[in-house]
Amino acid sequence: MESSYRIERTLTVSGKEYHYFSLPDLEKMGFKVSRLPPLSIRIILESLIRNMDGRAVTQEDVENLIRWDAHNVPPDTEIPFKVARVVMQDFTGVPAVVDLAAMRDKVREMGIDPTLIQPQVPVDLVIDHSVQVDFYGVPQALELNREKEFERNTERYRFLKWAQNAFSNLRVIPPSVGIIHQVNLEYLAKVVMTATKEGKTYAFPDTLVGTDSHTTMINGLGIVGWGGVGGIEPRPPCWTSQSRSRRLRLWA
Repeated sequence: MESSYRIERTLTVSGKEYHYFSLPDLEKMGFKVSRLPPLSIRIILESLIRNMDGRAVTQEDVENLIRWDAHNVPPDTEIPFKVARVVMQDFTGVPAVVDLAAMRDKVREMGIDPTLIQPQVPVDLVIDHSVQVDFYGVPQALELNREKEFERNTERYRFLKWAQNAFSNLRVIPPSVGIIHQVNLEYLAKVVMTATKEGKTYAFPDTLVGTDSHTTMINGLGIVGWGGVGGIEPRPPCWTSQSRSRRLRLWA
């Protein structure tokens, strides 16, 4: 996974070795990294370098971002940014899981192993948008409303339980645990993510895109995140192109 910039370094914590990409070392090579905003553009820059493969992410993509200019809005180039994880709520997350299931059916028809269809990054789906208040003002209100919720959503919940077992990178947070923003801030957010590739454990900044418009609350922890506006399409940040032909590519 060593990039062409030769800035992969190691860090030992509690006897375990982690690999990471050092932006200060990139600065020493003559690239003006220190001029970039530390809690946004530099985090995206690290992702580009870590995922650079010459196809999806190229050296040109990296150097275009290094030359980022706050006064050039919208810019002329796209950013092939791969987030560390995805968070979804059930209301708009279920259609995304349905798409994955449909893709599996299709590749099975083609004689291909359907388990090849997997999310490329970890996905958490929080069930919190299905509750309705039918009972209130009584001590049993929470339990009675929960029973109604399961009664109304039995088919959907069975589907999500199947999906959690079928996809290795999908985790479903069950009902009555909390709202998606609370769960994201207090449980899902890692700040520093880790992943193993080619026998190495890499540490890198937590970044995400979510299907809920309040996903950006995670920015309060210094985590770069984008939220959808009433749907699953993320809101593009202000420094990306707003034209139809050029949009920030967020891979999930």
